[in-house]
Amino acid sequence: MGEMSKRMMVFTGTANPELADGIAAHLGIELGKVKIRRFANGEIYVRYLESVRGADVFLVQSIAAPVNAALMELLIMADAARRASARSITAVIAHYGYARQDKKSAAREPITAKLVADLITVAGVDRVITMDLHQGQIQGFFNTPVNHLTALPIIASYFEEKKLSDCCVVSPDVGRVKVCKKLADMLGASLAIMHKGRPEHNVAEITHVIGDVAGKTCIVADDMIDTAGSITAGARALIAAGAKEVYVAATHGIFSPPAFERIADSPVTEVVVTNTLPVAEEQRNGKLVVLSVAPLFAHAIQNVYDDESVSELFDPDFQ
Repeated sequence: MGEMSKRMMVFTGTANPELADGIAAHLGIELGKVKIRRFANGEIYVRYLESVRGADVFLVQSIAAPVNAALMELLIMADAARRASARSITAVIAHYGYARQDKKSAAREPITAKLVADLITVAGVDRVITMDLHQGQIQGFFNTPVNHLTALPIIASYFEEKKLSDCCVVSPDVGRVKVCKKLADMLGASLAIMHKGRPEHNVAEITHVIGDVAGKTCIVADDMIDTAGSITAGARALIAAGAKEVYVAATHGIFSPPAFERIADSPVTEVVVTNTLPVAEEQRNGKLVVLSVAPLFAHAIQNVYDDESVSELFDPDFQ
């Protein structure tokens, strides 16, 4: 196909239209027209209302609650685009659902993150653009290219502007130390680690804090906040260890009940998340701050479309 006929088309599912609108605005294009309906029994119907033949199609969809419906919607959108002769299909998955099921921790368990990767590939997706996977090795579950973005520079920029004094970035567990060290380096802050145990799903126990947090402004950095049990327990442990105040930062704000109630009742000063997942307008007040990652995704989409490098977007100076 000649360069003159090359064209980009961006469509959104129903999971996170606000992010898609932001991405389209930064790209300077209109979102493509697609009809998405639910039948009475819950089945999903998708039809593109304009030709996608020969187009480079980008499907923006977060695997957000209701998770299974959002995933099926993405799969059906990909299948419809493939059958309508799209030249390429890129799934822009701001939040990759089932990412916590990335390995077998007990006998007879599934590895659902791999199953989801297979489903997405079989549906016809040629490339995935995603952000802050729960574990980086999930990229290897795909046999197609994966551009793995990070919100760290955006989060770091937000805290730099606040000009907090005597900062300490706190890893919520040993598994997040590497990422938290990167954030600490960006902010010129010290690093501490919390030791966390999980007696069961969505239950966290902070046993002790490694590092000096006394008198410091602590920033607990994680990839996601679900029921907020870990971060609120962690905040109390840090205050008990002498921290001056506690901020929490995470890329993905899932906020399953009773997350908002726990945050409101906790000693956390502020919770900073991005809009990889939709956050209800009425919750965007008080302690909650939502940063937009639309410019970063738009830049990645443009670079993929132009066959240019995406790795420059990992530069801490990118805004």
